[in-house]
Amino acid sequence: MHMALSDSTALQAQLKCFHSSNLLFVIIRDYALFKEMYGNDFVGQLDRELNDSLVKTAQEQYGESGVSVFTQSPGEYILLCPDEGDGEGGNLCDIAYAFKLQAQNAMKRTMLKWTGLGIELGIGYSCIESNGRDWDMAFSHAIKEARLCATQPLDLQSLEITKYFNQIVHSRTIRCKYQPILDFRTGNICGWEALARGPQGSPFESPLVMFELAEQIGRLFSLEEVCREKAIRNLGPIAAGQRLFLNIHPKTMADPAFTPGKTLALLQEVGLSPKNIVFEITERHSLQDFSLFYRTLDHYRSQGFQIALDDTGSGYSGLSSIAELHPEFIKLDKSLIHNIHRDPVKRALVETTVTFADKIKSRIVAEGIETRDQAVCLMDIGVHCGQGYYLGYPEKPKPELSPECRELQSMSELPRKTVTCSIPIGEIAEAPYAVDSSFIVADAQDFFSNNQQFPSIVVTEDNVPRGLVMEYHLNRQLSSQYGVALFSKRSITDVMDESPLIVDKSTPVEQAARMAMDRETLKAYDEVIITRKGVLFGVVTVQKLLNTLARVQVEMARGTNPLTGLPGNVALEQEVESRITRKDSFCIIYGDLDHFKVYNDTYGFKNGDAIIKLAADIMSWAATKHCPKDSLLCHIGGDDFVLITKPESVEKTCISVLRCFKRLVNRHYSAQDRDRGWIHAKGRDGKKRQYPLVSISLGVIEIQGQCTLMEIGERAADIKKYAKSIAGNAYAKDRRTPLGCPVCV
Repeated sequence: MHMALSDSTALQAQLKCFHSSNLLFVIIRDYALFKEMYGNDFVGQLDRELNDSLVKTAQEQYGESGVSVFTQSPGEYILLCPDEGDGEGGNLCDIAYAFKLQAQNAMKRTMLKWTGLGIELGIGYSCIESNGRDWDMAFSHAIKEARLCATQPLDLQSLEITKYFNQIVHSRTIRCKYQPILDFRTGNICGWEALARGPQGSPFESPLVMFELAEQIGRLFSLEEVCREKAIRNLGPIAAGQRLFLNIHPKTMADPAFTPGKTLALLQEVGLSPKNIVFEITERHSLQDFSLFYRTLDHYRSQGFQIALDDTGSGYSGLSSIAELHPEFIKLDKSLIHNIHRDPVKRALVETTVTFADKIKSRIVAEGIETRDQAVCLMDIGVHCGQGYYLGYPEKPKPELSPECRELQSMSELPRKTVTCSIPIGEIAEAPYAVDSSFIVADAQDFFSNNQQFPSIVVTEDNVPRGLVMEYHLNRQLSSQYGVALFSKRSITDVMDESPLIVDKSTPVEQAARMAMDRETLKAYDEVIITRKGVLFGVVTVQKLLNTLARVQVEMARGTNPLTGLPGNVALEQEVESRITRKDSFCIIYGDLDHFKVYNDTYGFKNGDAIIKLAADIMSWAATKHCPKDSLLCHIGGDDFVLITKPESVEKTCISVLRCFKRLVNRHYSAQDRDRGWIHAKGRDGKKRQYPLVSISLGVIEIQGQCTLMEIGERAADIKKYAKSIAGNAYAKDRRTPLGCPVCV
């Protein structure tokens, strides 16, 4: 198959090879206008995307049968292939429509980003017959015919693909898969999104093709009705609080033929209720009757159904859509999630959206999560829920979470796994020996023989770890019969472990040790690979990892609080006095729990201890992540904590503590108290009233010189009192002149 772009001369040369050919003519309508308004970069990108889509679709449709793609002029393309059907080109209209749909979907995101609009390509077709004579005239006539055809709308009703679509809807042969949605706060599945698929191997296996055709021929309502019924009937049993997310087009909801009672009857038939259903709405197309749409929406809400706004952040749905719909769920488009762990702008935007959602009592669902780094970043930000291939693929019957997702070492695990002020693993890393795939097994054997200080070789690609070769594993493979003969001349990639343990340099030693010990027995003592932003940083042996962990635990055991394992008052006073003596500039963050006594009296001391432990774990995690390694967190009794750190790390630390505590404390309440956001309990005066959920208040003071512990205590008490006067989770920084600075003396 020749796929290179060329000019019309090459196209004519290709024509001579065929007795007869089918010709497709594709144009980007308003190409000149786009170029004038948005410039060469924009139209250049459209050209590339259109070309790539045409080539890809040609490969999928025809394999290696000789299809060629040519450039007629900027924004105009010609596809040429031998006519394998009758002399009239067979189902050429169907072929043209398939190319058009795929190309428009490939270009949609770029169009939306630049113009806020979709794209409508022009496509025409003709059949060329040439016996080697007058082929110039035949070619010219075919181009004119196809170009004229491209200016006219396709007669969709005459397409074979339309007849096939109608048959699918009539026979209700729609398939339905379910993708899990994870509640980051609890670590459990909170629902599944139903995803419709046409028959396997058909053009409608892609939902984009199926729904776009349905809308264009006026059968969207019929298609969605079948999809909705399939999704509900095949869901199976779900737990209390879990939901089914159903995609629904605004036009469907505003359709006069839409019968609200039909969905309700179906739910009752399968044992579900409206509170189990969330309608996902995408505003990708304009509505003619807004009033009817919103009346229908209100009717559904009055029955207990909930609403999710899909594709938020993609350009389709924005703040105006949220303001109009007041959705219970806001689904962030995958374009916002891609590389969010490396993009501070995206992170800031999502953080702002989460804050906004909390204020309007909506929940954020991040779509398109494909990596652990993305998931951990989103959990750290405070996103409520997540969805994507990393968490679970769409399947039928509805799947559980992926094994990778269950192993997430992230903030959702804080109450179950203590994260202390342990040193990051990067601090004990050793220099690795790294090679690429050109390194052969015989060279590896020689290297180990001559360099006994290296027990491992890291295999990399562009300095990114791809595998690990331990000397004892290599010797075991080569010691087998014919082992040397089989492997010695092969690439080292043939004998490497393709899934070694790889952790970021910031990972706490305790966490890395747990992960190392959880491996299969054969790999339990393989070295751990350490990366920095995905790039190879070093390695560490399991022995060194465990020795470091033991040393840290011994140090933590000295003078620690029996509940949290954190240092107490003695360590705090010594550290403060030492810093004052050194004339250091430092801050003290004083943490105190609000409404804790009411919680303790209501839920009991055991649960009260769990809340204190939660606060300790979160402050420990925040200190490890944001503060210098010489920072010190102390538990000075009850529900009071003190963190000593540098001024520049205060803001990030406080924000992280507040955000995480707010998210995680909810799981320590009953479902009833958690849902209503308060508890009914007796106060100090013995009277029953409503009390908010436990929150944390942080007061910050700064010290820049000589002062006494009494002065520090008095000022800390003042700022703590002010912080506690602010409702909810809050922090306050003392705006007075820092203690000990020359101005105060």
